[in-house]
Amino acid sequence: MPRRTATMLASTLMLIALLCAGVIIPVPYAEMSPGPTVNTLGKHDGEPVLQISGRKTYATTGHLNMTTVRVTSADYRMNLVEAVYGWLAHDNKVVPHDTLYPDGKTEEQSTQENAEEFSQSQESAKVAALKELDIPVKSWVIVSTVLKDSPAEGKLHAGDVIKSVDGTAVKAPEDVAKLVTKHKPGEDVDFVIVPAKAQAAAEKANRTATETEKVTITTAKSDDTGEERAIVGISAGTDHTFPFTIDIKLADVGGPSAGLMFALGIYDKLTPGNLTGGKFVAGTGTIDDEGKVGPIGGIEMKTVGARDKGAEYFLTPKDNCAAAAKDTPGGLTLVKVDTIEDALGALEDIRSGDTADLPKCTTKG
Repeated sequence: MPRRTATMLASTLMLIALLCAGVIIPVPYAEMSPGPTVNTLGKHDGEPVLQISGRKTYATTGHLNMTTVRVTSADYRMNLVEAVYGWLAHDNKVVPHDTLYPDGKTEEQSTQENAEEFSQSQESAKVAALKELDIPVKSWVIVSTVLKDSPAEGKLHAGDVIKSVDGTAVKAPEDVAKLVTKHKPGEDVDFVIVPAKAQAAAEKANRTATETEKVTITTAKSDDTGEERAIVGISAGTDHTFPFTIDIKLADVGGPSAGLMFALGIYDKLTPGNLTGGKFVAGTGTIDDEGKVGPIGGIEMKTVGARDKGAEYFLTPKDNCAAAAKDTPGGLTLVKVDTIEDALGALEDIRSGDTADLPKCTTKG
């Protein structure tokens, strides 16, 4: 066999071997890609995304689209060829598997966590929108979760209203940890609570719960990598009672990143006129009860997905601006927002057509 032919054959076999190895060899990466966008002012699967009853609502036009990101599942094992293709593809992003599923988190655990975050984002969106409209919302601090085998197990329950800790009134979820950690591990801490069942019965009867209980818990020592501190094994959150019904009908979506767009959609439906002026606006961002907008993951994928659907403007959390501005899809204007008030101000400019002073994202933020 001529040397040239032998060399070409050997090279071809080597290439085939490398390709086969690339298909077989798993790599510790996952992939993110643009997901669906949904107009919070419109319908999804045949029914309105935002359904409000017990309060006058107004007709809306235009788009206030929330955006999503598709990710590979926790048990999906990407091969080398797929990873290289993802790195080269413009609309996809390959990231370390542990970025999406840290500490060996399973698909079921991730789905549950995302569902809880999505539910909380809906509540915060409602609160933020109503506060912006000066509509009163009743709020209180509750036990969100009780860790298994913790000192609080069997003594406190999810849904219990925390009135005070060691005689100090609790006004915000973070107050609970501050008061508990004043103790040393092994010391007792006193909670005054309204039991979850009593609170639920009071809400059903449209009255204020008055039944309280004192619960004493012996603190334990924290077992994480942080500074040693006293714990009881609960996480605190906030629950609300709204003066009318607001339902968000959207399945198969998780995480907290739709909060801002839900809040704006609710605000639009409760106010006369059109918030967008008929324009196609998309966006993303978490939101808290005070209307503060927080950063999210996968911003590059969300801007691509929004532009592909026809968005002209994209409301971008301030802390995501620099990353988003590095590769902005053509025809899409990134608008920097830090609060719901920022977003409403930007929408006023967009609606009027006076966009010269819009706070636009740059690679510096």
